[in-house]
Amino acid sequence: MIIGTGIDIVEIERIATLIKRQERAIKHFLTTEEQQLLNGKSETRQAEMVAGRFAAKEAGAKALGTGIGAVLSFLDMEILPNDSGKPIMTIKHEVYSKLDLDPARVHIHVSISHSQTHAIAQVIVEER
Repeated sequence: MIIGTGIDIVEIERIATLIKRQERAIKHFLTTEEQQLLNGKSETRQAEMVAGRFAAKEAGAKALGTGIGAVLSFLDMEILPNDSGKPIMTIKHEVYSKLDLDPARVHIHVSISHSQTHAIAQVIVEER
């Protein structure tokens, strides 16, 4: 059963400007492991990656019906690639409790795409 679906789009330049002005902003959007994915990447690629994850986390919050705020923060969600490079979103267990969901039964589908100017993401949250 589908619990919810969310989609978000963000301008990559907006994220690039934010990162240049406030480097610590990355720590607000990305977990430590996600930040490590940026190592060795060009500024352009870093901005694309941060923008993609920002959009995916916004989409995830929409799919869960909470938005970013009191129940769910950017750091409650983590998006890391599997062995094939597919993005996998995980959510902290305490968030599942707040939403009265069983983490063992929830599957999150995430898709992230970029153009030169935008990053877009779609998230579908499914309960099996």
